[in-house]
Amino acid sequence: MEFSPRAAELTTLLESRITNFYTNFQVDEIGRVVSVGDGIARVYGLNEIQAGEMVEFASGVKGIALNLENENVGIVVFGSDTAIKEGDLVKRTGSIVDVPVGKAMLGRVVETLGVPIDGRGALSDHDRRRVKVKALGLLNVSPLPHQPIKKVDKYI
Repeated sequence: MEFSPRAAELTTLLESRITNFYTNFQVDEIGRVVSVGDGIARVYGLNEIQAGEMVEFASGVKGIALNLENENVGIVVFGSDTAIKEGDLVKRTGSIVDVPVGKAMLGRVVETLGVPIDGRGALSDHDRRRVKVKALGLLNVSPLPHQPIKKVDKYI
């Protein structure tokens, strides 16, 4: 049985697509929910995830990876965890969680990731900053009379 030129082209195309599918598939990029409750999901897999990285659950809900352990990753869920079930797939986004900052945020009502929910449209000119950054010098020490204020430089 001899293939026509058209069948040969299709065979070559299918072979290349199958080969590319398996070479582009990376197991380190996905995980499965082991348990979920109280806004925390335990996920098996995600071997290359970074602390503070955003993930997306199969339901579309997003979360932040905070607890990186040998057996699983602890993920804080942004929003309700009722749509997340054991066995659901979780994928890495490759980006550390950041939120909008600046004067454009004054007087606005936003959801967890800084998306406006007040019906006033998109945010105007703003910057973005990572959620977990070293805080500027803060006062968490109450000064006594005639004593200098101590500058404390810690993570918040």
